[in-house]
Amino acid sequence: MEQLTRNGVLIDDTFAEAFGMRATAIIITAPTLKWARQAAITMTGFATSVIGCGCEAAIDMDLPASKTPDGRPGCRVMIFAMGTDELQKQLKNRLGQCVLTSPGSACFADLEGTAPLDLGNALRYFGDGWQISKKFGGRHYWRVPVMDGEFLCEATTGLTKLAVGGGNLLFLAADSAKAMRAAERAVAAIEKVPGAIMPFPGGIVRSGSKVGGKYKGMMASTNDAFAPTLRGVVKSALTPDINAVLEIVIDGETSDAVGLAMRAGLKAVIDLGPKRGALRISAGNYGGKLGKFHYHLKDLLP
Repeated sequence: MEQLTRNGVLIDDTFAEAFGMRATAIIITAPTLKWARQAAITMTGFATSVIGCGCEAAIDMDLPASKTPDGRPGCRVMIFAMGTDELQKQLKNRLGQCVLTSPGSACFADLEGTAPLDLGNALRYFGDGWQISKKFGGRHYWRVPVMDGEFLCEATTGLTKLAVGGGNLLFLAADSAKAMRAAERAVAAIEKVPGAIMPFPGGIVRSGSKVGGKYKGMMASTNDAFAPTLRGVVKSALTPDINAVLEIVIDGETSDAVGLAMRAGLKAVIDLGPKRGALRISAGNYGGKLGKFHYHLKDLLP
């Protein structure tokens, strides 16, 4: 594999392979940012990969009171799934169990898409007949009585079919501390890119995977080519100086959002340099057979 060099960091001449997804976005508000984030974090828990979680979700950004529909601090949350029905199911369940239950919360649509997904329309029945329908400024809301007052929730939000999942970057380092430093630097940069999320814990995944495995029924298994302890017994992608690898997976509202996020992550780790961070940056793909979106690292270099 050919390599380029930027600021002493080796860049593999390879690409991240991503695929189309369905996505939506909502705004969660509360009396304080602490409680808006609590509802958002709870809602996006266990949402790292569609392989086992049904959806991929995370906070896109925090919002000041001046940028939310009800003038309270909030968070923009994005949720991704492989199909519309699963996206609606995940949205309803997570909203009902994690946002409706959170003190002082309210929920609003934040994506105009090709079709509506139910928000308040799905949760209004919790009001047991006491819920109130309101239309204001061309938008439809439900007011559901709860023990601390009312849960205000917009009736629907939008669905986009232009979302992309699976953009990724691999950071190869001399040890785990340097790999973590590089990954955390990339996460901080990507968090500033609107419309892009990193669904894994803290934005980082150590258990990178390949498609399939030796055991029946496994959709994915360990990416042995990038596992340092397997160097010497498998066809390894690692040189002797690499002893730790961490990955960032990116989902975007659009393909451009994924590309911008990958570019931001690349720049942050390149600027960090090899002495403190990654010796090498790569990306995961499946030979172009999994997804139609290919993000070549050489095209994203600063």
